[in-house]
Amino acid sequence: MFNKKHNIGVIGSGSWATAIVKILSNNSDKINWYFRNEDDINYIKQHHHNPKYLSSVDFDLSKIELFSDVKTCIEKSDIIILAIPSAFLHKSIHEIPKNLFQDKIIFSAIKGIIPEYNLIVGEYLHTVYEIPFENIGVITGPCHAEEVAMEKLSYLTIACSKVSNADILCNYLNCRYIKTTSSDDIYGTELSAVLKNVIAVAGGICHSLGYGDNYLAVLVSNAIQEIKRFVDAVHPIDRDIKASAYLGDLLVTAYSQFSRNRMFGTMLGKGYSVKHAQLEMNMIAEGYYAVKCVHEINKKYNVDMPITNAVYNIVYAQKDPRREMEMLSEKLS
Repeated sequence: MFNKKHNIGVIGSGSWATAIVKILSNNSDKINWYFRNEDDINYIKQHHHNPKYLSSVDFDLSKIELFSDVKTCIEKSDIIILAIPSAFLHKSIHEIPKNLFQDKIIFSAIKGIIPEYNLIVGEYLHTVYEIPFENIGVITGPCHAEEVAMEKLSYLTIACSKVSNADILCNYLNCRYIKTTSSDDIYGTELSAVLKNVIAVAGGICHSLGYGDNYLAVLVSNAIQEIKRFVDAVHPIDRDIKASAYLGDLLVTAYSQFSRNRMFGTMLGKGYSVKHAQLEMNMIAEGYYAVKCVHEINKKYNVDMPITNAVYNIVYAQKDPRREMEMLSEKLS
């Protein structure tokens, strides 16, 4: 029978962390929530909602303990969900001693690559903190935080090499508006989540340059093949790339109005510099960091990745977006 006595810690205070805490509040009696900013904690205690993200969500604070010290939050939690942007994760937790993670189950909701190590989050946790893979999991979509706030029906896939650990979190997250599925494909789900952000950047660039829905459909069709080639090269197992955790997550990120990576790409296509686009958005587009890391990783595997290469050339080699997309269009079918 499902045991509801786990203390779950959520590390992060952005929109996805806020959405996860909202979901957990349906089934969990004890949620530890880490905020870097003490002022935000004081605001939530007074007003019962996050002042910066998904402010329409009201929280029952009898179920939530707020922390400004990440070590204490982790120490008091049995299951830990990391929801800090990948570019800041290492800086946020690097001083935490390895033994603090002992016997805890760690799930990544980050969908990015740690730039200091060029590793996906699961590999980073295993390599740096010596956490066994059976205690490392991934939370993936298709799911946008904004629709969770509105309680629109959404689906999550929870992956862990020890499926019983994934099942534990599935039970905590499954509710009236969230349906969950467990998986043992930690590499495939995590890498697909990383790459779909890169594809969404490409989709935004194309949209702002005047390409229509027909072209975007071709782009996404080619993209799922590109993702399959890459994840099969990195971790070759039998997986159905058409499943929601892979294709579904790609579709919602490439098409949705809530996709920050698509928004980032749209701004680049309109002529914004990378820096100005980031400042204008005031949110993290994981695809910006991911494309550089994937580009470096692929030097080992040499997978054919024309969409990823085009985004890399625009974002890091300062190539002209219109010219890059024209050349990419000749490679798609």
